[in-house]
Amino acid sequence: MTSEPKRTARTRPEPTLPEGTNIEALHHRINGWFLDQARDLPWRRDECTPWGVMVSEFMLQQTPVKRVLPVWEEWMRRWPTPADLAAEPTSEAVRAWGRLGYPRRAQRLHGAAVAIVEQHGGEVPADYEALLALPGVGSYTAAAISVFAFGLRATVIDTNIRRVHARAVSGKALPSRSLTAAETRLAEALMPADTPTSCLWNAATMELGALVCTAKSPSCQLCPVEDLCAWVAAGKPEADYTPKGQSWHGTDRQVRGAVMAVLRAAHEPVERDLILGASSGADSASGTTSPDLAFPANAPAAVHRPLKALYALSPATEQLQRCYAGLLADSLAREVAQGGTVLVSL
Repeated sequence: MTSEPKRTARTRPEPTLPEGTNIEALHHRINGWFLDQARDLPWRRDECTPWGVMVSEFMLQQTPVKRVLPVWEEWMRRWPTPADLAAEPTSEAVRAWGRLGYPRRAQRLHGAAVAIVEQHGGEVPADYEALLALPGVGSYTAAAISVFAFGLRATVIDTNIRRVHARAVSGKALPSRSLTAAETRLAEALMPADTPTSCLWNAATMELGALVCTAKSPSCQLCPVEDLCAWVAAGKPEADYTPKGQSWHGTDRQVRGAVMAVLRAAHEPVERDLILGASSGADSASGTTSPDLAFPANAPAAVHRPLKALYALSPATEQLQRCYAGLLADSLAREVAQGGTVLVSL
């Protein structure tokens, strides 16, 4: 009788660096550059609370800093603590989100504020797993809050950081289209051992990618590690794919955003027909289109500007109805019947 071979747990490969990587020089130079060149952003200041950092992380997802700054400042003035936001209806969070895009982030941030009040005494938790359990918080956001709000050691990996790692260490023009296990292992291998330096490293590589090591036009002459960069040493080879920006004009995202702009501007619920009336009448099946749209005379003054913008888009009937139904399904809009009229609001 033979015994079965002993089974062993599968372990992750140990993080390794490409041969010749001068990790100490990378840490020293990039961190030093950051201390001298970093932007003065309010969520980086010593007086910023963990809640302020958390709000910034939600807002900065797929959104540039210059658009986030004024919204973040107004948000923190109005809701300086999670309890302040949790006391408001979700619709107010969505309204205050303004034109940052992806308004479900506002819903989730409101949900996170409620959970923080109910489960953590109104204080943003420092523990990674506790953060990960909050609505809208994924692995990246949990790590970023741990590092930037609490000074804990965690590996933060965003697009800017991945690009710096790809060029400086791996010799590639761009990182993979989506985060790979190999990129994660590389990021972990590059992390400084001591906690304060690791926190600085996360912020510094992110800033270098945002300001200098950009996707389309990197300013290599301004980079503190140009002479150490594996991509530069390799002659700056081309990427194996061409990054494409997200389309906007004519998309469902544009139409949804235009409808949301009307609802944010409205102080009271508006008639559903005012919104659905923006359809051009185009039918995707027949290709037919109605005559030019007439702006509704009964539109409330508060929504004139965003409603005109929606009408100017003249979306096809099918597209407008699909986008409107999607907002209802996502709880970003809600209907209420009043007499024979259907009203809609945030």
